[in-house]
Amino acid sequence: MPESSIVVRPEPGGVPSSRLQAAGLAHATGVFEELAATVPLPAAPRPIVIADYGAAIGYNSLLPIGAAIAAFRRRTRTDHAVWVVHTDLPDNDFTGLFTTLAEDPDSYVRKDTASFPSAVGRSFYSQILPSQSVNLGWTSWATMWLRRPVTELPEFADHVHVEHSDDDAARRAYARQAAQDWHDFVAYRGRELCPGGKLLVLTAAVDAAGRSGYQPLLDAIVAVLAEQVREGDLSREEVARMSIPVFGRSEKELRAPFAPAGRFESLTIEHLEVFDAEDRFWGRYLRDGDAAALGAHWASFVSAAIFPTLASALAGGAEDPRATDFVRRLEAGVAARLASNPQQVQIPLALIVLTKQR
Repeated sequence: MPESSIVVRPEPGGVPSSRLQAAGLAHATGVFEELAATVPLPAAPRPIVIADYGAAIGYNSLLPIGAAIAAFRRRTRTDHAVWVVHTDLPDNDFTGLFTTLAEDPDSYVRKDTASFPSAVGRSFYSQILPSQSVNLGWTSWATMWLRRPVTELPEFADHVHVEHSDDDAARRAYARQAAQDWHDFVAYRGRELCPGGKLLVLTAAVDAAGRSGYQPLLDAIVAVLAEQVREGDLSREEVARMSIPVFGRSEKELRAPFAPAGRFESLTIEHLEVFDAEDRFWGRYLRDGDAAALGAHWASFVSAAIFPTLASALAGGAEDPRATDFVRRLEAGVAARLASNPQQVQIPLALIVLTKQR
C-alpha cells in the first residue's frame, strides 16, 4: 500500500494538482516554521536534522522545509549544516524526488547552500533513523494510507471507500488497522526524535459530526464503476475488490495512543486541531462558473492519486491490458458527473504537533 504523500500529475491548465493541498499546507507550513523557531538545535558542527516522512517526489515538502530552514538561519550561522532526510517505501520514485529537489524553484536546495538532502527507502511503520537523531519532523498526506490491506475483509461491495460504506464489519476492521498503524508510526517517531524535538503531522481526518469528506468524488466513482459493470466492461467481482486504503481518523482516535497519561514513547501532544481545508477548485468555480473545468480538475486529481489503486483490482492486476483504458474512462466519467452536478468538496484535515520530552 502507498505510504507517501498524494502527489499527482499536472491538472488541466498546467498547474500541478498537488498544489490543491496548498490550503492545508499553507497553515501547516506556518506552524512548522514556528516550531523551527523554538525547537532545540545542536551546536555546530553537528548538523540540524529534519526528517520528511512519506516524501513521494517532494512537492508537499518543499515549502515547509524551506520555511523551517529559513527559521533556523535566523538562529544559527548560515554555514550550520541542515541535513534533510526524505523517507518513503523502497519502490518510491526517488529519481523524481531528487529531480524535484534539484529543479523546482521552491526547492530548499536551490535557496540554502548549507542544506544537504538524502533519502531512505524504508517504511515509516518501522524505525528509519537512529534513536534521538531527529530535531524536527514533517509528514503530510501520508499517514492516512493503511500499511496493508485489511485481510479479514478483502472486499466490500457497496462503496470504494470504507468510511462511506454501510458494512459495519468492514468499518470496524479498517478502524482497527488504522489504530495499529497510528500507534506504530507514533512509537517509532518517539524513538527517533531528539529530546525537545518536534514532529508535525498533517493527515486526513473525520470532523466532529463523523464526516470524512470527499462525498461527491467518491459517489461519482461508484456511479461510473456501476455503469461500467452494466455495460459489461467490468465484472462485479472486480468492482467488489476495488477499495481505497485511506482512513481519516477522529480526534479521539488520534489521541488514543497517549491515553490515559497524556504521553507515549516520551511524546506528548502539543497541539491538535481538526479543520476543513479549502476546496480551491470550488473557489475557482464560484469565480468563473466553469463546471466542466471543476469536474476536470477534480477528476484529474483523483485519477492520479487513487485510480491506479483501483486498477490493481482488475482480473489481471496492475498489468491488466485494460488498465490504461479503465483509468481513462473512469476519469472521463467522473469529470462528466461532477460537471453535471457541481458541489463543494469537504476536505477534513487534522494537524498534530508531537513533542519529545527533554
